[in-house]
Amino acid sequence: MGCPPYNPWLLKKFNAHINVEVCASVKSVKYLYKYVYKGHDVASVKIQKEGALDHDEILSFVEGRYVSAPEAMWHLNEFNLSHKSHTVVRLAVHLPQQQPIVYQDGQEAQTIERAALRKTTLTSWFELNKNDPSDHNISYSDIPQYYVFDKSTTNWKKRQRGGQNVIERLPVVSILDTERYYLRMLLLRKSGAISFNDILTVNGLRCITFQQACQGYGLLRGDQQWHDALNEAAQFQSPRQLRMLFAVICGFGEVEDVPDLWVQHQVSLCEDFVHRYSEQTGPHYALADIEELLTSYNLSLQKLHLPTVDLPESVLERANFDVVEEQAKANSYTMQLNSEQRNVVEILLSAVYNNAADTPKCYFLDGP
Repeated sequence: MGCPPYNPWLLKKFNAHINVEVCASVKSVKYLYKYVYKGHDVASVKIQKEGALDHDEILSFVEGRYVSAPEAMWHLNEFNLSHKSHTVVRLAVHLPQQQPIVYQDGQEAQTIERAALRKTTLTSWFELNKNDPSDHNISYSDIPQYYVFDKSTTNWKKRQRGGQNVIERLPVVSILDTERYYLRMLLLRKSGAISFNDILTVNGLRCITFQQACQGYGLLRGDQQWHDALNEAAQFQSPRQLRMLFAVICGFGEVEDVPDLWVQHQVSLCEDFVHRYSEQTGPHYALADIEELLTSYNLSLQKLHLPTVDLPESVLERANFDVVEEQAKANSYTMQLNSEQRNVVEILLSAVYNNAADTPKCYFLDGP
């Protein structure tokens, strides 16, 4: 189990654990943002009959909210809770007639009818290019810098003021969602498209799939697309998520040179293990983890011509142990226990933490 860094002086002054780390790079953001958005502590008390299990997760969330004195003071004085320097515009990436819609029970038909009349940011971009050819040189990802999407009319309208503080965002698409993945790739590069068919047309020939269109535009030569995917993911995903993506790419991506892909992205793929162990042993743990992930695709390190490692399964399980994540799971599961289950857990945990020689270490639990 890893021990987070701490400062003894701060521990004594504030009588609380304070995790202290130096953020020496912008790369730290992908680790820090999880703490910012994980939410505050909650507590809920309920009296119920012994042996009865009555857990309403939604109600517990609402009733469990605790407002501390500093937070109450901040709200009462109407101080700013956050500051945003840029506007983030999320652009839709969907296949033809597959835009997501939200409906209430019993109103499915009416919602579908309304959705057929409303345009998404993508289909509205097609219409803008069709009606205003002068803006054909603006790509989909750059359009929010020059236009504002009016949600009431679902149309792009020309900006009256500059769009310098605008960040465009296309959602991440898994390679498992093949056609959307390649459509996203095309939208990042092709400008002036007036329809999905236009995107599928390369040099006057209409392709059947967006993957074929990417090949026609020369976007799939070599393994550059996979290098781009891993480079982009490394900016916001954890090393474990990167290794999962690496395994998916190897299983579905038709990579030409897997060893080179590993070498080029080894630093990002091994970052957590190198931090926990060393630069020499970290890659071995990462490869062992990738080996386990590849079994889902009937692949192995040997089949992909990657360096093979031989680590005991018990060692690998400890290596993948995330203290914060496991503690969150434990707290969540504990809230769902009934009184008898909670009693068993408390007895077992007491035995684990009690090192006295006379403490029983063997228990038998029978579930009828």
